[in-house]
Order: sequence, then structure tokens, then C-alpha cells
Amino acid sequence: MKNKKIIIATMVFGMVVTGSAGVYAGTKLQKITAYLNHSIGFKVNGTAYTPVDNKGNALAPITYNNTTYLPVRAIADVMKVPVTFDAVNNQVILGTGGSVTDTISLTPVQYSNTQKQEIVKAFANFQGFETAYAPTQMVSGDAFQKVVGSDDGVNFLFKQMKVNISPRDYAYEYKGETVKLSNGTEAKWYSPSTDSLFLTYKLDDRFVTISSPNKTLSKTQLEKVAVNVVKWTK
Repeated sequence: MKNKKIIIATMVFGMVVTGSAGVYAGTKLQKITAYLNHSIGFKVNGTAYTPVDNKGNALAPITYNNTTYLPVRAIADVMKVPVTFDAVNNQVILGTGGSVTDTISLTPVQYSNTQKQEIVKAFANFQGFETAYAPTQMVSGDAFQKVVGSDDGVNFLFKQMKVNISPRDYAYEYKGETVKLSNGTEAKWYSPSTDSLFLTYKLDDRFVTISSPNKTLSKTQLEKVAVNVVKWTK
């Protein structure tokens, strides 16, 4: 626990050092000379890890006055520590509580009658797999675009997210990180390639795989959406 507190404390100042000038502009903003330290590698729970921004670009820690500062958002995500920014009070909030409520807010997915028919039809094309399932919530600000049936599953395509429901387990052949979702379901994070990250879990007789192709959604956000994939009710 002590080590985690040290890391979190480092991340807070790290966010100040690397944050947006627009957010942190003001009388207390101090100009410094620091260095991106590409020689430092990371391991999280024994597994090699490369911190990335929301577009998948690799991030390097900053070295300043013999102290290393880490990118707060990337490290908080991999350590499962919620992080938010209170713009009113100009505060970084790590963990739950504080003056900012959980910013990972969800909104119901509103399917049109035509879209509902397309969902049912997509699942009906699979023999023995006809029962339709669908995500009922999405991260606020996202938008459902279309459902697409393929040879090995049904894909729900959103502006910031992709949800695949399939009879196949795509995760089993990859090493990854096992996590428990908020409803107690065991899920697995894995990366088939360096620029992709997927969350897969078993739901009844099928497997749900969720990702953010444009990398705008965090792991915490996708895990929160994942528990809202349910059996379709007409």
C-alpha cells in the first residue's frame, strides 16, 4: 500500500508537469526544464507495460531534478485507480470521493425500430445462436451507428466503441490481465497487437468482446459499459 501511495503522489505532480497549458495556465504555473526519459521501462504486476495516451501513442516519463514523473492518466488506468479533474477547484482527484462525482457516466442506447429489427435479424442468421443480446448503455457522448453481422459474430459499432458478441472466445490464446467487473463477472484484458486492447468475458452461451478502436475510451470506461450487455427483450 505504501508503494501505491508513493506512485499516486508522483502521478499527481506528473500530471501538473505534463498537463495542458490551457488547463494549468495561471499565476501558479512555473516554467521548468525537464527531460523525456525513454530509457525507463515499466512492469505492472510482473507484466511489461508501455504507457500510452488516448490515441495509442507511447508516453515516456519525465525526469526533473533527479525525480521521475509518470503520465497520470495512463498509470491510473492500468492500476485501476479512477482519476478525474475538478476544473472548478483546479484539483486532480485520484480514487473515489472528493468534490467530483464519478465522471464515467453512462447513458441508455436508444435503438430505433429499424435498428431493433436489424439486431434480431443479425442473430437469427446463427443456428443455435439466435437469441439476441445487445449493449444497453454507452459512455455519455458516444453514439450508436449500426449493427453488422459477420461469419463469427455480431458487431455493434459506436462512434467510440465496438462490441462484438460471438460464440467464439477470442481471448483464450492470448496472455492478458484477468479482472472482475462490477457485477462479479471475470473478464480478461489482452492485446493481440501492440496497437490494440480488448476486454472479453463469457455471457451465458457466448462471449462479449469490447474495445475502443479510436482509443478514446479508457479501460475503466469500457469495463463499466461491459456489464450492461444483456439478453435482448422485445
